[in-house]
Amino acid sequence: MGGGERTARAYIGSFTAAGGAGVVTAAVGPDGGLTVLGATAEVPDPSYLALGPGGDLLYAVSETADGAVAAFDPAGDTARLLAPPAPVAAEGPTHLCVHGGRVFTANYGSGSVSVLPLRADGTPAPAAHVLNHHGSGPHPQRQQGPHVHQVLPDPSGRWLVAVDLGTDSVRVHALRDGMLTLHREFALRPGSGPRHLAFHPDGHHLYVLNELTPTLTVCRWDADGGDLRPVGETAVLPGAPGADAYPSEVVVSPDGRFLWTATRGEDVLSVLALDPAGDAARLLTTVPCGGHWPRDLVLSPQGLLYAANERSGDVSWFTVDADSGTPSLAGSVPAPAASSVLFG
Repeated sequence: MGGGERTARAYIGSFTAAGGAGVVTAAVGPDGGLTVLGATAEVPDPSYLALGPGGDLLYAVSETADGAVAAFDPAGDTARLLAPPAPVAAEGPTHLCVHGGRVFTANYGSGSVSVLPLRADGTPAPAAHVLNHHGSGPHPQRQQGPHVHQVLPDPSGRWLVAVDLGTDSVRVHALRDGMLTLHREFALRPGSGPRHLAFHPDGHHLYVLNELTPTLTVCRWDADGGDLRPVGETAVLPGAPGADAYPSEVVVSPDGRFLWTATRGEDVLSVLALDPAGDAARLLTTVPCGGHWPRDLVLSPQGLLYAANERSGDVSWFTVDADSGTPSLAGSVPAPAASSVLFG
């Protein structure tokens, strides 16, 4: 770190209840390799992480029955908890985003989205508003009620988009006076179980990865009207998938040519080609994920893919062929019960 420059960092979320170290800080080498520097387990089950504006603060959901959000100073070799975690007034938050001076959490357990204001120092206050989803789907165990799995702003910053696995829907919310209001609910195929989505860099398309059926739903997106329109669905696995094939995460390349997904059980990363218009996706190939049960997949600023392999307890990284989009395993680092990866 000569000249006062800070080494590039990665942060790994993990499930402490399954033996994880909590929030793990790692150095990122010139080749993209990770070296663990430290970890803090002060907050239980910090499964998903997000950075605040400017990267000065790190936020984590505590994926517990009570549910909370914690803020950390990420500057040191071990992230430092800044204040007691703030309750989300909901169960089992699985995802969070920071937008417009607030933290939003997707609460899988109670099927809702929570809004937590940020104090002047950036730490979250308790939830000021919780928007409950309603509905169900045809799956007898997984869709008895709503299960919000992800919430994120659209590229225009005008809308908060929530993916609901339990109701087979994507809901677009507006934020007014610190409160979320439902703008529109968009139904996907019954039983598909949407989990996460990613926007195309053109800002006019999004891709919904389904967990209960290993498929990708291609949608057009109109930010002016907050309107989503499904235009196709494509398999992310070749042939007949196994009974325990559960897709987890979707990533779009910055140039919009490729899309990658991770699937647990099958333990593979899939490579799909996107057509120039963004309206169609085509499965090209799959490669092993480098471990077992890839819960998260992320593209680093250096252009490498990283898979958080929860059950094998490691994070694997891959170089990506520029012409074919195919990942090649380049290394891994132990990370018990790893659930997410974030680059600072």
